[in-house]
Amino acid sequence: MSHQITIRPSGHVFSPRNGETILEAALREGFPLPYGCRNGACGTCKGKVIEGRVDYGSFQESTLTAEDREHGYALFCCARPESDLVIECREISAVKDIQIKTLPCRVQRMGRVAADVMVLHLKLPANERLQFLAGQYIDMLLKDGKRRSFSLANAPHDDELLELHVRNYPGGTFTEHVFHHMKEKDILRFEGPLGTFFLREDSDKPIILLASGTGFAPIKGIVEHALYKGMRRPMHLYWGCRVRADLYLNGLAEQWARDNAGFSYTPVLSEPRREDQWTGRTGLVHEAVMADYADLSGHQVYACGAPVMVEAAHRDFTSARGLSEDEFYSDAFTTAVDRRPATS
Repeated sequence: MSHQITIRPSGHVFSPRNGETILEAALREGFPLPYGCRNGACGTCKGKVIEGRVDYGSFQESTLTAEDREHGYALFCCARPESDLVIECREISAVKDIQIKTLPCRVQRMGRVAADVMVLHLKLPANERLQFLAGQYIDMLLKDGKRRSFSLANAPHDDELLELHVRNYPGGTFTEHVFHHMKEKDILRFEGPLGTFFLREDSDKPIILLASGTGFAPIKGIVEHALYKGMRRPMHLYWGCRVRADLYLNGLAEQWARDNAGFSYTPVLSEPRREDQWTGRTGLVHEAVMADYADLSGHQVYACGAPVMVEAAHRDFTSARGLSEDEFYSDAFTTAVDRRPATS
């Protein structure tokens, strides 16, 4: 028997098909809930179950703690209804009219910008364009049926080629293919755009952009979109990496800061080497933000990169710097290695 799910505060009602998660059913019926990884690792889809019972599914214990579950929270990308439900969560209206497509693409250009980072430029068929919001991602569809998610690093207005920043994770099937076997003109397939990490343009609040590693990719798309549109909101980008070579597009970020009065850039290295001759900021990137901003209550934050960074930023910015929960937007990059699920 199909269960009925009611969303508060909107009052929207939908019914999952057999075996569907709450998120899958909501998206299918046109109600975009916040989500990121879709595998229980990032926590973006966490919401409250006000009435009813759920099977929590598989998730990471650090993302949905026992205390969370005691207070009625679930990860909607994993949870399946066991009765009629009333849930509480935000709906994302901006993505409602964007069509999710499955498309082929050709590797137009590829270039290694760091020892373990490759930038791919993908060309769509001549009669196709991908409509997306700055910061969203696509899923590469592999021959074995698996998927690998990559953020779009280009802005929506610059859509002739899709740009991906691919880090070579040891043991990563797709990434090792990219670095050791892929060549220009290869044909790939993807699904997208996906995710609810994108620039909210209906606000005038100053923006903190927080990236670690290749979390710079969607931040790049957001910055280029904002600059193209002439957005006058102050933006401060913090990019955290381990060593200087990991700041693979440092010159581009410095150029944004030189050319735009309202844009600031702070690179932060956690383990600079002697040969880096680094005189800039060191330590954890989110702690650099906290050192510079005693009060974030009037800001929006967009954080992307390693889950540990995103989690720490969310915790410390909201608890110690007054940031509103509703103004923290994030995309935690998870790998196959990261996905060690817990079960309720």
